Amino acid sequence: MNTKKGTKVLTELLNLQGIKVTKMNQLPGIGIILQVESIPKESYCHHCGIKSNRLHQNHRYLVKDLSWGETSVFLEINRRQFKCKKCGKPFSEKFDFVNNRRTYTKRLANTIIKSVLSSDIQSVAKQGVVTTEEIERMLSDASREFSSQPSGLKKLGIDEIALIKGQGNYCAVLIDLETSKLITIVPGRTQAEIEPVLNSWGSQVLEQIEEVSIDLWKGYKTLVKKLMPNVQVVADRFHVMVQVNQELDTQIKREIRQVIDLKKTSILSKKAAEYQEILEGLNDSKYSLLKNKQNLNEKQTIKLMEVKKVCPNLAEMHKLKEKFRQIFENKKTNWLRALLRIGIWQKRAKQYFPDTVKTITNWLDEIIAYFDNSTTSGIVEGINNKLKLIKRSAYGFRNFENYKNRCLLTWHFNC
Repeated sequence: MNTKKGTKVLTELLNLQGIKVTKMNQLPGIGIILQVESIPKESYCHHCGIKSNRLHQNHRYLVKDLSWGETSVFLEINRRQFKCKKCGKPFSEKFDFVNNRRTYTKRLANTIIKSVLSSDIQSVAKQGVVTTEEIERMLSDASREFSSQPSGLKKLGIDEIALIKGQGNYCAVLIDLETSKLITIVPGRTQAEIEPVLNSWGSQVLEQIEEVSIDLWKGYKTLVKKLMPNVQVVADRFHVMVQVNQELDTQIKREIRQVIDLKKTSILSKKAAEYQEILEGLNDSKYSLLKNKQNLNEKQTIKLMEVKKVCPNLAEMHKLKEKFRQIFENKKTNWLRALLRIGIWQKRAKQYFPDTVKTITNWLDEIIAYFDNSTTSGIVEGINNKLKLIKRSAYGFRNFENYKNRCLLTWHFNC
């Protein structure tokens, strides 16, 4: 294969633009080593931009490339050094298919990254093509390439995901709500951690943002107003609904405890059977009360009817919950009508949802802002679920930076 015809065939098989194979060696137990070099006889000076063909010296180094079937392939690259005719300075030619100071080609890196995204670092490293350190370097290089400043960003979503469930260890997730794309992940959710990230985008990016959708955390609101004073802050409607459901869930547990206590104190009285009937109606009623009414299955619908029969208090709270949800579901509701309907709802719900009513009062401007453009972070829930799946399958990602890189690259390669 080292004939003129053979090296031409090898050059075609290698399929790297502007590169030719000059020689092939096959070493048992190692693989194929192809000696390669650029086809052009000249290169451009990095210092002054003048083309030069004055060869100064040759530098040969070895990089890994895509395998040919089961056989490993290595490229012994002749990276020529030229001397500029104009400035007299030496310079080395650059290659498009391999990054400086890397021991693998770009196309091998892309293939390895795709494998890692569907598996994990350790499993891919065990295949013996590249090492764990090389894989982490590939991820880092690629994430820097694809994590540039957001362009055309008008609607920003800020949410968080728990890195370790139950330990209060959260990271902030920044989303382009119009494109449903992950912008970046911040290793914390405090103002001090998020502010430098937003500032790094520059004033031009921040000034073009029109709306920011957040949950009901004052820290996000304060930060947005500080960095983007003219932006419209929107309280995410789904987080507002979570507040309602949490208060309803708390009341369900309270009602059950009260009935259990009453049953214990009247175990010998005639009311024991009555309390048992109420308890049977309340047991396993959580999802019948919290799910959207139209999404209930037949069994849950029957349970809802039982709850309403034995507990008028929960029946009224469920009714109020559904009415509040319908305010947001009605696409014809403008901000003025929403303001009136929410005000009426607050008066009726004050007795049943005191915490929610207080929260709505504190966030009324941001809640009403939803009805201008229906901006919501609803897609963030789906993105967060995907991030959780990545976290669970990210065995081998030894620190947050590696986890962030994997998330960003997953969106680039798969979305």
